[in-house]
Amino acid sequence: MTQAPTIFSLQAPKDISLTEIEAELNQIWQSYGIAGDDGALPAATRATTFTLVVYEPEETQYLLATLGFYSGPIDGILGPQTEAALRELQRKFQLPETGTTTPETLAVLREQFAKGQRHGVIGDSSAPVSYSADAASPRIADEIAIRNPCRIIALCPIAGEDEGVKAQVSAYCPIQKQSSSTLICCEYITLSGTPSALERIGGMIPALLIGGLPKFLWWKATPDPNNPLFKRLAAVCNNVIVDSCNFNEPEHDLLSLQELVENGVPLADLNWRRLAAWQELTAQAYDSPNRCAALKEIDRVNIDYEKGNSSQALLFLGWLASRLQWQPVAYEKESGDYDIAKIRFVTQDQKQVEAEVAGVPVADAGEVAGDLIALRLSSTNPKADCGTVICTETGGCMRMETHGGAQSAGLFQQVSSLSEQKAEALLSQQVQRWGHETLFEDSLVLTAQSLKLGVKS
Repeated sequence: MTQAPTIFSLQAPKDISLTEIEAELNQIWQSYGIAGDDGALPAATRATTFTLVVYEPEETQYLLATLGFYSGPIDGILGPQTEAALRELQRKFQLPETGTTTPETLAVLREQFAKGQRHGVIGDSSAPVSYSADAASPRIADEIAIRNPCRIIALCPIAGEDEGVKAQVSAYCPIQKQSSSTLICCEYITLSGTPSALERIGGMIPALLIGGLPKFLWWKATPDPNNPLFKRLAAVCNNVIVDSCNFNEPEHDLLSLQELVENGVPLADLNWRRLAAWQELTAQAYDSPNRCAALKEIDRVNIDYEKGNSSQALLFLGWLASRLQWQPVAYEKESGDYDIAKIRFVTQDQKQVEAEVAGVPVADAGEVAGDLIALRLSSTNPKADCGTVICTETGGCMRMETHGGAQSAGLFQQVSSLSEQKAEALLSQQVQRWGHETLFEDSLVLTAQSLKLGVKS
């Protein structure tokens, strides 16, 4: 594990008025200058690569900071430091130490915040003077700032009375040994208020985006095509980034994504990136000429995923159908111990393909909801050489084999590195590209067509 760089603070979080944001940021850099009086401080590179707007759908990090459990910029990105703060709060109030925002934890946060407001101890506390990074695991924003001197604008909707929007600015620079002569810095602008208050000042947010540079919107809630703030920001950004592993209603929310694509919004899904290894191994399984010719014999598809979120499984099936030019004609669901969706497709030569997507209950679910467990492609034709099984663990392969995997001629073991699955790694890759992703959009079209058949039935 590589150790995170030390974080140098140019400006700890400072409360300012909305009209002072740019002036305050300029002042930070003017006061820092090229180097310190003794020449000891390295040169600093200001945000010059892109702007990342983060919409955080709930107020966890803001409340933790206000109550003194979390220090540093409120970037709307819940990373390892926020987990540590949550554990500290949970320990203090004798809650299960999950490090996640459980309903009980959020209730305590809101209760303590309201209590502080009533007694006048919230709102006048001074900002922390330094920022201490978790040396073992940098926050997502730091992962990006290490490589890109960018500006992060966090929009934090909070519960409570509408008291307008509170603005805060800060600047932090990871110090890297290999390039200690220059600090690569990230500017943070945090805007917090009720959702309606944030919507009111939506018109001024585009002015805070750095002109002439790529602009990304990471919408950490389900994108609502009718949300005024979302529409305004999506219209001025080069890419709208979501993570469908966090969708509460995956089927409904994937249809919302497709509506955005139809409206021309350049969309990226971090969860789609997690499928790359599965897609590559599937393609490799049919590289040889005889296996490639047998692709047309596939008429059975089984996909197992960790029960709780079907997004990955549905997107993978959409990708497979789009590549093999299958058209969905029926969609049925069964609920029980396993969440099962049965989708029927028709090939170009009018053959029937039966697909089953199964949410499997697992004792130890991973950090990413709905990760794929196993995949089997097979044929009812016993002479066809098209059987393939791909899985993350032996148990997954065993289940596939015991459920009719007689044709698993190609068996591929695939275990993804956890770091490649984490949002911070995927996000730092995503901001290197922007615009429309044809493969993702084609797959989403087939996924949406399947889901709409389920709605009709």
